[in-house]
Amino acid sequence: MVKAEAKSTKAAEIVTLKRVLVADQISEEGLNILREKLDVTYDPKITAEKLLETIDEFDALLVRSRTQATAEVIQRGTKLKVIGRAGVGVDNIDVKAATEAGVLVVNSPEGNTASAAEHTIALMFALARNVPAADASMKAGQWERSKFLGVELFNKTLGVIGFGKIGSRVATAALALGMKVIVYDPFISEERAKQLNLTAVSLEEIWMRADFITIHTPKTPQTTNLISGNVLSRIKPGVRIINASRGGVVDEAALARAIKDGRVAGAALDVFDEEPPKDSTLAELGDKVVLTPHLGASTVEAQFNVAIDLAEQIRDYLTEGMARSPVNLPFMRPETLKTLGKYLGLAEAMGAIAGELAKGSVREFELITYGALAGKETEPLVVAALKGLFMGKIEGVTFVNAQIVARNHGILVRESRLPEATEDRDGVTVLVSTEEGTTSISGTVMAHNDPIITKINEHPINLTPAKNMLFTMHKDQPGMVAKVATILGEKDVNISTMSVGRVGIRKDAVMVMTMDEPLSSEVVESLTVQSGIHTARFVSLDSMSMPLT
Repeated sequence: MVKAEAKSTKAAEIVTLKRVLVADQISEEGLNILREKLDVTYDPKITAEKLLETIDEFDALLVRSRTQATAEVIQRGTKLKVIGRAGVGVDNIDVKAATEAGVLVVNSPEGNTASAAEHTIALMFALARNVPAADASMKAGQWERSKFLGVELFNKTLGVIGFGKIGSRVATAALALGMKVIVYDPFISEERAKQLNLTAVSLEEIWMRADFITIHTPKTPQTTNLISGNVLSRIKPGVRIINASRGGVVDEAALARAIKDGRVAGAALDVFDEEPPKDSTLAELGDKVVLTPHLGASTVEAQFNVAIDLAEQIRDYLTEGMARSPVNLPFMRPETLKTLGKYLGLAEAMGAIAGELAKGSVREFELITYGALAGKETEPLVVAALKGLFMGKIEGVTFVNAQIVARNHGILVRESRLPEATEDRDGVTVLVSTEEGTTSISGTVMAHNDPIITKINEHPINLTPAKNMLFTMHKDQPGMVAKVATILGEKDVNISTMSVGRVGIRKDAVMVMTMDEPLSSEVVESLTVQSGIHTARFVSLDSMSMPLT
């Protein structure tokens, strides 16, 4: 009788175990951690259709880069409590939809850092010394020493675009090889770069000075085709380009043309706009190109690390409510969310706008609250605005680590409270200071619960933040609106709304156009050369975590 009761109790425990769907391949060690306390379904080749059909059975979903956790998947996952990404990037997870549904998103930001950095260095060596081509020649029975004349890395200038965890590791390794390292990152100051024996420069200087260029940025509307045909036309002749970050950051067709023309000496790519690539012109360039099939995180150690880290987080969150690397904020106290309401999304949007409009390296950040808002718990607004500031520029920034990232980049963070309301309403201002000046964005939430931007620097404006926005700073004179609209029309860009703010007749003004689709860097660049336009910036809020509406 006792044995029967024990068996019955054990069966009941099994029935009540939380269920996890592992939809991509992870190491056995990670699966074993999950199996300790959870009911695990391992289906690394699950189709999108089957995922939609079965997701409502699971409490957790674990993915890598193959499986797409779309808004529809999240909506159908009525039991979902957590989605985990084995890696850094969460671009295959609709974080906004997860936040709105109260689903926690976690990632594994550290596990593959060393592997990705080392693969970048390996690609650079292979490209410089023709290693793959020489190997293939030898295996074909050839002995062609003169054919494979390479170049030294020693004393060459390496341009590093993006100075996050991976970019900084690559820079350190390059310094040890005797290379001169120049870095572009909007959040590294000249002083911080000097401390690390680096030189902080503009993107234009990277194009003009670098013998080798390596990219370590997330893919966003701002970084899509960052290295475009326009850039390649003015880049230093003989440059070699390495991309082990994200596909689509380099215009592959334009790169192939530049290599054929002899302006670019060679390229090494581990990531592609379409994976696996089909009919790629790069594959036709032979010895001048090194191509690998997205191997940046493909080491035994990286696969082990990310699987262990993520499995532990999912296990701990489902059993104890704890997670080390949350990406979003569905777990924030309900009373805080209710008190701050739409100001959280507004602060994140304002941080993103200020980060794009600011010129130079960010040194200081300040968030000011006014009126009754100043008497509330406003630290979440600071965190949200910082996350917005880093959005699309530094990968792996979350609400949990945004303040740490700011500190590690030497950014002084301040918070001020002014109980007096501004213009008879509560509000918030974000100030971002660089060596070139301070950018100020102010906003409020209206009585009907609509968040709006009320001021950009000294320009009053009435702007409802949108997913895709074009900001232009220009001289207030006839024809400016038509000039911008004509260029966008020629590029088949549909304008949905327009807001203009000015401080006086025929003085400088700011114009914001919202549109249905992201703008390419080429379109934005074509606007910057127009007479009367001082600045043109595209701002995407596509990867925001906090909803605005």
